[in-house]
Order: sequence, then C-alpha cells, then structure tokens
Amino acid sequence: MSFPNPYLTRGSDGILRLEGVTLPEIAARVGTPTYVYSRQAIIDAYSAYSTAFSGLKHRICYALKANSNLAVIDLLAKQGAGFDIVSMGELMRVIAAGGDPSKVIYSGVAKTEREMEFALKQGIDCFNIESESELYRLQRVAKRTGMKAPITFRVNPDVDPKTHPYISTGLKENKFGVAFTEAERLFVDAAALSNIDVVGIECHIGSQLLELAPYEEALQKLLSLTDRLSAKGVQLDHIDLGGGIGINYQSDQTIDLTAFAGMIAKHMAGRPQTLYLEPGRSIVGNAGLLLTKTEFIKRGEVKNFAIVDAGMNDLLRPSLYQAHHEIVEVQQHAKVPSAQFNVVGPVCESGCFLGKDRALAIEEGDLLAVLSAGAYGFAMASNYNSRARPCEVIVENDRVHVVRERDSLESLFENEHLLR
Repeated sequence: MSFPNPYLTRGSDGILRLEGVTLPEIAARVGTPTYVYSRQAIIDAYSAYSTAFSGLKHRICYALKANSNLAVIDLLAKQGAGFDIVSMGELMRVIAAGGDPSKVIYSGVAKTEREMEFALKQGIDCFNIESESELYRLQRVAKRTGMKAPITFRVNPDVDPKTHPYISTGLKENKFGVAFTEAERLFVDAAALSNIDVVGIECHIGSQLLELAPYEEALQKLLSLTDRLSAKGVQLDHIDLGGGIGINYQSDQTIDLTAFAGMIAKHMAGRPQTLYLEPGRSIVGNAGLLLTKTEFIKRGEVKNFAIVDAGMNDLLRPSLYQAHHEIVEVQQHAKVPSAQFNVVGPVCESGCFLGKDRALAIEEGDLLAVLSAGAYGFAMASNYNSRARPCEVIVENDRVHVVRERDSLESLFENEHLLR
C-alpha cells in the first residue's frame, strides 16, 4: 500500500515508519493519542507551491486555521511564507513564532474593534473585509488611531465549489464576503474614505476542492471586476484567489499545481497585480497522522468495534463532516485475520467514531494510524468529556520533537472557580 505522505513507509518488519522513526517508538515515548507530523512533508508541500508559481509575482499565505502549532508556523515562516489569519489569537501566534506581521492578511467575518486596532498596530499586510458594516467599523478604528488601514474586499462570486456544504464559502447563501453585485460600489466607496487604503480583491470559494473549473470561473469574475474598478480609478495591487486545494484522503484526484499555475498565468498575463494564495490543508494535511491505541475489541451481532483511545474530541472531521480518513495498522500481524470494524472512540456519543466498516487485522493493544490528519485535526480538538487534548510531535529525520505537550488533567479546570 502506498501512502499519501511519501515519508510514511512500512518496513520489511511490517512496522510503519515516518521519516527515520517508527511509530511504536513515538507511542512509547509520548503515549497516545498523539498527532505526528513530518517536517519534510510540510516543507515539500510549501515548496511545491513556490515552484509551480515561480513564473508569477506571488505570495503564499498559509491559512493558520488548518494547523496553528507554533513550530509549524515557525517552519513555514523560515520558508518565506506569509499567513492568512481569522482571529487576534492567530495573529499573536504568528508573532510568537517569529512570523512577519507585514505578510499577514486578516480574514474573518466578525472582527472586533480591539482586534482591528491590534492588527493595525502590528503593521499587517491587509484586512479582508467581509461586509459593509465591517468597512465602516475599520474606518472608525483607523481614524481614531491615526492610521490608514490597507484592505481588500472578500468578494462572494457565487461559484459552486462542488464540495461539502459546511466548507463551501463562495455561494450566495454563505455568510462570507460581500455580494458580487454590491462589490463595485463598495470598492468605490471605500476608496473615498480618509483612513482606508484599497489594495486588493479576494475570494475564497471553499475547501477540499478537487476540480480546477470553479477556480477559473471565480478568477474570471475577479478580473472582470478588477478591470471595471480600474476604469473608475481604483487600482489594485494584488488579486487573492484564496485557498482550498484538496488533498488525497481516499484516492482523491487532486488538482495539479502546475496546471493550476498555468491557468492563472494565462488569465493574468500582462497584469501588474501580485497573485496571493491562501493554502492550508494542502500544506499540512497529508504531512500528519493521528496515532491511537486499540483499547478493546468488541464483537457484536451486527458490528465489530475497535474501541481506541482517540475520540471525536481529538479528531472531529469524521463526526462533523462524515469525512473519510484512511486507518491502517501500525504493525502488521501475519497470523491475525482481517475483519470489518467500526473504529470508535471513548467520547459518550454514538457519533464518536474515526472510521466505519474498515478492514483491519488487529488485536487489543495494537496501534492504529489515522492518516491525512495534519489539517483540521488538533486545530479543532476540544476537551469534551473533560478529556486532555493530544500531544503533538514533529519528526525530523530520526529525531522526534515534542512541539506541544499533552494537556494535563489539572489544566482542564485551572481557570475555573468554586462558589465560596
């Protein structure tokens, strides 16, 4: 079996290895459940964008919401990445990790005045404005602080991304962005404001996109609007096509980055604007896995259950999106027969599962690897059922770096107070 992460291999001994370290070694050192990332896989994924778009003036802004671990941010900052953020907390993470605020674009539909002021004072690249009300709030904040706020409008192009409805963001009914029919007026109005500097246009139509056509349709709409704005004296410095490129979860046919870059280059030929992109999942998704231990095998009349120590609080995607992650044995057994299992966790919900109807040859105590879990894994983890969030490690050749300690049980209630 080949794996979507090229640095994940199975040796002749039947044991899974990431880069130069076996997964049982990691489990023995830090326990389970644990998120395990390949440093080189993250670098390679970022480099693939840099190489594909080398013929275009561009900036790659990693979307922090996919995985905001400080070590991941630091690693990408050292590769030259900018960052796409959606909260003040994410901006503080970029700063704490040594990232450059001047390469940060601030998205999100509900920015508070406090968040706006903080971001302005850090000297961020720009705000992605998502409503008319937000525009005038930012004008007030910028005027009060005596600064000029660089902005783009996130335009909703009403393009169907052909993805899960929860991660579709570019249709009329979605909460994101300003309506395409209102965008031209808003750009012109914004350009007239004293403390606003209109620098670009942005759209993000969804996540886990596997086809090129929706991107091309969205880009054509943005470029048409850019030309109309230029005719009205509003000149834009950059065009931001967002993120959303899908990854291989289950033999998915993903978008070829060279073809993606070629399509964009064809439409942007001769234009002065810099291209911005906001990839997240495609940078870190296949670089990571969730390592978990089989606590019990429960055989029933209708279903067999592999009850593991990782639950929906650790990896929410299967329960929330019915998302598929491949699940494989960490060590193969020659004499254990394969059977169909629902791989379920300890959370007190019937919806707590990592995968259903999986063929696995396992016994109690065996380790399992839940693949392609580097994006929206730990980032969406919670303490539901008062469970400690997992440890995170990055493997670098034969070294294991603990980049986030497992929650202590005491930390679960350290900010709570009894009535006295």
